[in-house]
Amino acid sequence: MDLTPDTLAQAAALWGVEAEYWDIFGERHVATSALLERILKSLGVDTSSESALENAVAVRKAAEASCLLPRTIVVTESERRVMIRRPPGTDSMPVEVSIEIEDGAAVTAKVAPGENSFDLPDLVPGYYTITATAGGAKAHAALIIAPDRAWQPPVDRAGGVAVSLYGLRSARNWGAGDFTDLEAFLGWAARAGAGFVSLNPLHAIANRAPYNTSPYLPDSVFYRNFVYLDVERLPEFARCGWAQRLRHRPPIEKEISELRAAPYVEYERVARLKRVFLKLLFRTFLRDGGAADPNFGDYLVQEGEPLRLFATHAALDEAMHARNHNVWNWSGWPPELQDPDSPEVAEFAASHRRSVLFHQWVQWRIDQQLGEAQATALRLGMPIGLYHDLALAVDKFGADVWASRRYFVDGCRVGAPPDGFSPKGQDWGFPPPNSMAHFEEGYRLISAAIRKNCRHGGALRLDHVMRFFRLYWIPNDLDATQGTYVTDRYEDLIRVLALESVRNHTVIVGEDLGTVPDIAREMLARFGILSYRLFYFERDNAGRFLRPDAYPVEALVSVSTHDLPTLAGFWAARDIEARRDAGILSDDALYHRLLEEREREKQNMAAVLRECGLLAAGADCSSFNGDLHYAITGFLARTPSRLFVLNQEDIFKDTEQQNLPATTSEYPNWRHKMKYALEELDRGIPAACTAMFRGWLEASGRLNPAPVS
Repeated sequence: MDLTPDTLAQAAALWGVEAEYWDIFGERHVATSALLERILKSLGVDTSSESALENAVAVRKAAEASCLLPRTIVVTESERRVMIRRPPGTDSMPVEVSIEIEDGAAVTAKVAPGENSFDLPDLVPGYYTITATAGGAKAHAALIIAPDRAWQPPVDRAGGVAVSLYGLRSARNWGAGDFTDLEAFLGWAARAGAGFVSLNPLHAIANRAPYNTSPYLPDSVFYRNFVYLDVERLPEFARCGWAQRLRHRPPIEKEISELRAAPYVEYERVARLKRVFLKLLFRTFLRDGGAADPNFGDYLVQEGEPLRLFATHAALDEAMHARNHNVWNWSGWPPELQDPDSPEVAEFAASHRRSVLFHQWVQWRIDQQLGEAQATALRLGMPIGLYHDLALAVDKFGADVWASRRYFVDGCRVGAPPDGFSPKGQDWGFPPPNSMAHFEEGYRLISAAIRKNCRHGGALRLDHVMRFFRLYWIPNDLDATQGTYVTDRYEDLIRVLALESVRNHTVIVGEDLGTVPDIAREMLARFGILSYRLFYFERDNAGRFLRPDAYPVEALVSVSTHDLPTLAGFWAARDIEARRDAGILSDDALYHRLLEEREREKQNMAAVLRECGLLAAGADCSSFNGDLHYAITGFLARTPSRLFVLNQEDIFKDTEQQNLPATTSEYPNWRHKMKYALEELDRGIPAACTAMFRGWLEASGRLNPAPVS
């Protein structure tokens, strides 16, 4: 039978499914009953009949009303009031409250009969457990006390450079940028006057084609990609004669030379080569008694169960693929191995202990080399140093989903509705988060993901910070134009973010692009989370580009992102041509309309640059030239915003962007190498571009002091 609109609306409101939304063009979209029903079903709601849905609504409401405490309580230092939900028959009883502190101690409080709330004692921000008892009713909850604001930048104004680490080119790497390249790049950035270097997400990915190599859709957000390791710098390399001899054999020399010379990063080949050497070096590590190294032991204890599961998944992935080369992810494993808690997985981990330990050791070495890079940044005088990026999601066939299935929703995937850059919308292909599961577990995984990505850095960008407010869900078998938004517990999540920020002394930047409700930016500003503002998007209601003084102070400003055209590419319409070549523009009429719109945008950009005195009245703007490069860099540097970052592509006038949304094999996504090698940055054209960038940092009060030698 058909479900009535009233019952569907009640259920949708309870589970956070938005019945309508407004798109970036100002158009209203109303969700159909079929769409609401499909999303509710994916959330585990029984929609098989009207009575079943009514019962699901009643059970949900009763569960929320009948327990003394919700499963998780999140408050701030200045707002410490906790509400009690008294079950029937407990109004005349006192409520005994016990709060367990992280070190195991406890404090108590009492709620008088008839009262439904109490103020928490003076506890520092952190994670606690709270227990409430009234008569025979008893409830336990996770209690999180957050600071009122996130960690703030250590300087009033700073400038930085963004780079995709995999794309760094050098005469010494093995075909992909590594942590030693990063330290060299930090030296150049410090000489350019930068206070930080922004990186792509360093998350672990599959490193094999034709499967996903996007750092924004990784295997795991908790652990990192081993292709960034400098193998020759590992302490075991100096002690391993086999590895040293192998390194200098002609076939290996030839492979490394070819990988360095390749126009794009060849993840599979780089990973295969490094894996061979890492396994040799791990044998040396074991031979020399490394497994008993107390530092390694401390790391294993610190990482605990998440690392064990990640390493077990990696070991299983290797074993299953070796057994059958057509098996590429856990969906093709035997059913008993698809469950991380099964006896068969435990048996595999025990019988392949050395393989599991290998992947744990690799992550330990990654952690060390990344820590050394941040230490280099600080030694060079950078006030922030490394600025990391936390991806929005994980691959549905990756390690995190395998290890933590209940935290993901089956039956839908996440994307974005149509906009100017993606007329057909975007299908990001990953499963939505299970908000209720995270809430019931005290946001344990969310806080851990933030914490781990704050490590070895001074700033963290949250890709699509709207994840904390709402995500656009697309039921399976529908296209990206047929979804709607599902909301999350944003007040809790922003507070957790602020807590991890302060605990880790990490500035937080929330990427708040696209369709952003007013409440989102209000919450970000309230908690001291920097907004993310792009030159391409900052316009008034009439479509005119904003002047520099109209940009917000509490923000990071830039030209573009990895998903958008570079400055030079924008001016040459390289992104429009690439989308046409990839077949994602519907017809020639759309192609020509986009070209016409681009010409108008360029004219409007030039107009605001002239208005600000940054571009001469008669300057040639037909192509991207030095005058435009200078003017746009200065435009952003002169904004009042706290942080200013320029992508290395925009410093060195590269036309190619890192990712073309809505494409996979049609474009070399996430493989583009830097235009110039590290050894070339201090001479010729790169040096001139660097001098221009440094000059604007100095003129705008963003210049970092000269680097420490």
